[in-house]
Amino acid sequence: MNTRLRILLAAAVTVAVLGAAWWWWSQMRPAAPTEPVPVAVPVAPPPTPVASAPPVPEPAAEVPEPASPLAANDLEPALTELLGRKGVLSFLQLDGFARRIVATVDNLGRSQAPAAVWPVTPMAGRFTVVEQGTGPVIAPDNSQRYTAFVLFAESVDTARAVDLYLRMYPLLQQAYVDLGYPKQQFNDRLMAVTRLLLATPEAAQPQKLVLTEVKGPIESLRPWVRYQFADPALESLAAGQKILLRVGPVNERRLKARLAAFRTELARRLEKR
Repeated sequence: MNTRLRILLAAAVTVAVLGAAWWWWSQMRPAAPTEPVPVAVPVAPPPTPVASAPPVPEPAAEVPEPASPLAANDLEPALTELLGRKGVLSFLQLDGFARRIVATVDNLGRSQAPAAVWPVTPMAGRFTVVEQGTGPVIAPDNSQRYTAFVLFAESVDTARAVDLYLRMYPLLQQAYVDLGYPKQQFNDRLMAVTRLLLATPEAAQPQKLVLTEVKGPIESLRPWVRYQFADPALESLAAGQKILLRVGPVNERRLKARLAAFRTELARRLEKR
């Protein structure tokens, strides 16, 4: 079994857990009620500030050409060998795999992360809420839906993950050019987005929700299936930051640790070149 390809899959899954969480958030369906229920918007204080992460060195803007770049046509057979055909069909979107990764990373730093471009299919499970005195909150057991992905990400050797990223970088950079950034480096965008994700606050628990207000001339037929954070400060965060909040505080800290390790190792490696 190719160890480098194992690391590639793990790196994709680390990003994919955030993308998958966003899809389920946009498709939230509570078990009840079945009719629209008005919910008062509570006035919540800003989240408690947390200590900023230690400074992380930035890599060079341009990533050198790898000695053994990974070809796009190597991905599907290698991933099928690693996961089996059923696993690949169940979890991965292999068409335009590099493009999907690039688009997902880029979108995690923006207000929306459309599911149509993710490198994975949505994960199983249903988002649930529980009612408290002031309104709905995220159910504590939602975090369990992401545990398997977090454990998988933690099993990845950071140095080897960086090796694989550098081998795949020509494919990623070309996909970034095709996305509409011919004069920019995808690595710069990756570093900016990971820095943003690492700055995500650890919000007070449980996180209060309100029904999303549907604006426009056409009335929503099911206004009760979508929620947003009651705290405006949390709702204004980037899509990737809100995803980290929704996976639960324990998963958030563990994913941040993996992102920080990858980011630091990548910066160290590029400084030596």
